[in-house]
Amino acid sequence: MPAPARPWFLYLIECRNGAWYAGISPDVEARYQAHLAGKGARYTRANPPLRLLGSRPFPDRASASRAEWKIKRLPRERKLAFLLDAAAMDAGA
Repeated sequence: MPAPARPWFLYLIECRNGAWYAGISPDVEARYQAHLAGKGARYTRANPPLRLLGSRPFPDRASASRAEWKIKRLPRERKLAFLLDAAAMDAGA
């Protein structure tokens, strides 16, 4: 019997330049530490993170990737709500 699928997470980071960076990972804390160490995404190497704003679990990588695609197209004022509000996610915000 295969092991249960490990959840993936959508996360949002506030960067030093004031921008918000969205990404996905099965281990948010390890990924955030990589961003802090300058070993994360190219964007966060150029714009170091200040803090992790939040994260949200998804059952698999595909659904986390779809959510990342959606959140990156939202205006800044709706991103945090999209990340934290289950109703917004379910409605496809």
